[in-house]
Amino acid sequence: MSNVRGQSDFIIIKALEDGVNVIGLTRGSDTRFHHAEKLDAGEVMVAQFTEHTSAIKVRGHANIVTSFGEVESENKK
Repeated sequence: MSNVRGQSDFIIIKALEDGVNVIGLTRGSDTRFHHAEKLDAGEVMVAQFTEHTSAIKVRGHANIVTSFGEVESENKK
């Protein structure tokens, strides 16, 4: 994903509960986990899609802001 300047898109993830997991997934024929972070309530992470990161998985209750809009993930409880 690239914007008009040719830079990779960023997303903002704000944890709405303790223990939100943010997982980066690799590009290529075999998708693999390559990075993981755990956020507590109120913490914010700015993540970027790059040549190595093709997907970002958010597990837990969080607010996610992208250039396409805003979405709130749900807690599976």
